[in-house]
Amino acid sequence: MRVNAIALAISAFCTTGAFAAKNTPTLEEKLAKLEARLESAENRAAQAEAQIQVLQQQQAVTAQKPASVNVESAEPVSPSAVPKLTLSGYGDIKFYGDVEFNMDAASKTGSLTSMKTTANKDWAPGSNERWDINGRLLLGFDGYRRMGNGNFAGFSVQPLADLTGKMNLDDAVFFFGTENDWKVKVGRFEAYDMFPLNQDTFVEYSGNTANDLYSDGYGYIYMLKEGRGRSDSGGNFLLSKTVDNWYFELNTLLENGSTLFVDKQYHGVDLDNEKNVAYVRPVISWQNGGFSTAIAMESNLVNNAYGYRDASGKWVDQSDRTGYGLTMTWNGQKADPENGTVINLNTAYMDATDEKDFTAGINGLWRKFELGYIYAHNEIDKFNTTSFNADCDNDCWITDPGDYDIHTLHASYLFDNVMKMKNFNIYLGAYASWVEAHPNQGEGNNDSRYGGRVRFKYYF
Repeated sequence: MRVNAIALAISAFCTTGAFAAKNTPTLEEKLAKLEARLESAENRAAQAEAQIQVLQQQQAVTAQKPASVNVESAEPVSPSAVPKLTLSGYGDIKFYGDVEFNMDAASKTGSLTSMKTTANKDWAPGSNERWDINGRLLLGFDGYRRMGNGNFAGFSVQPLADLTGKMNLDDAVFFFGTENDWKVKVGRFEAYDMFPLNQDTFVEYSGNTANDLYSDGYGYIYMLKEGRGRSDSGGNFLLSKTVDNWYFELNTLLENGSTLFVDKQYHGVDLDNEKNVAYVRPVISWQNGGFSTAIAMESNLVNNAYGYRDASGKWVDQSDRTGYGLTMTWNGQKADPENGTVINLNTAYMDATDEKDFTAGINGLWRKFELGYIYAHNEIDKFNTTSFNADCDNDCWITDPGDYDIHTLHASYLFDNVMKMKNFNIYLGAYASWVEAHPNQGEGNNDSRYGGRVRFKYYF
């Protein structure tokens, strides 16, 4: 029995070993299985790559769609009702702006000149020292479309919010033309600057509109800007042409001409407006490299637009005004932005009814420092002193016919990239003005004004 059991065990072991040997895969079979697994892995990788390409295409299509605007509402908004910000597709739209706030200190608000030296348009001259904070916030919206042949059209609108709580407007203009060739502009804007003041922050004799440039009883620093534009009582129409280094411009300003004078007073009389004026202002400019120069004139073409009636009831026209100007600029910063200089030389002459004005100025900018000088000469031929002296309260210094000279020094310094922000600058500005009065009647007198400003300028 024992022998039989051993024989049975040996037989079973041999049978199992033979079966195992029979089911062991050969080398060829192993290689075939490995190849099949590699083919399966390649198929899965190809499928994954195809899915990634589909997702990338979907993301690109989503990026081209207009951005949605998230709206917070007291009522629930269904996904299908979410509003979207879309463009018409007619051109590019740009939104921008800047903040300009000033901290001022001045010897007297009653200026030596006719120009208000503050951004607050409601401020009026007086005899007290001035300490105030003023300024405005500008928002700009520009649209521009350019065709393949160089034709273009666009618009610009720039509302202003000042610290008095009122809304004003800088530019509102529509334009069209062919790039580097011709252009048409219509609306509210400023034409070519014929008396640039460089990096000026406080001496704003030129003003920013064609209105309220002349205050009776004060000096007039004429800068060829009566017909430049940006009027509160009319609009501009401008044609321009560029030919190589030459630039030609013809601006037309239609407005209530008596708004040039503060309170509509001129040489001691109240003006009556009979019809609107039509200023024409041609400019010819030439530029080559860093040098540029321009000549211009401006003249009212409408006779008897405004004036007054004398004691006998006869109409006296006061609207005859023609001015001329020349400006030359060297801009070395084009070739050397770091150490280049910018120098302006400006002259202007006005031949008006019962008055002639001449102004000359020079200013220079090097790096962040600017310094300038302005000289103005007013020759008053006729002046009605009957009621003017009482209205002036002894604060005016032009109360008689005669010659009057105004001297002004102005300077500014720029602190740029405040807190390492390229769009945040601080300017320090100062000026000093003095006059020499030589009236035909009475003794001459001298007077002076001075002031300083800190300006915060932030672009966005």
